[in-house]
Amino acid sequence: MTDEPAGGAARPPSLGLSVQYATEAPELPRWRLRGWARRAVESAAREEAALLPAPRYVRAELTLRLVDAAEGQALNHGYRERDYATNVLTFEYGIDPAGTASGDIVLCVPVLRREAAEQGKPLLAHAAHLTVHGVLHALGYDHLEEDDARAMEALETRILASLGIPDPYV
Repeated sequence: MTDEPAGGAARPPSLGLSVQYATEAPELPRWRLRGWARRAVESAAREEAALLPAPRYVRAELTLRLVDAAEGQALNHGYRERDYATNVLTFEYGIDPAGTASGDIVLCVPVLRREAAEQGKPLLAHAAHLTVHGVLHALGYDHLEEDDARAMEALETRILASLGIPDPYV
């Protein structure tokens, strides 16, 4: 018996996702957040499969917490020493020896709503973008260096396009 499905394609990584609502966000139900997170995990793995000899991870264990401005500001101040609520914070914990990538992602709902309105974007498109962005960070992607930023943004754009969402960087 093989670990690969018929046709030789590698099995997509599994996803364990816990969604916590510390603030109300009826427009962001668990099923929607789970779909965006799954698309990010599977798309990143599929793209990496074309470049790497073996998968970096076979499972992602993530927590996605939706917070209000006060909690968003407290977390951003406590962990980044920036005294304002930011749209998304990701805590990446790495990939364990069994191949499980883990991380916590915090979305600040009032900031998402404000930014979407200011940028003239639908809230769901903006929330999808920042969910995908946070998941990629949890998988080890970053944008500190210019080349890494270009690669991460391009991957985000491809994932969002697969969801019918326009390029957020245009």
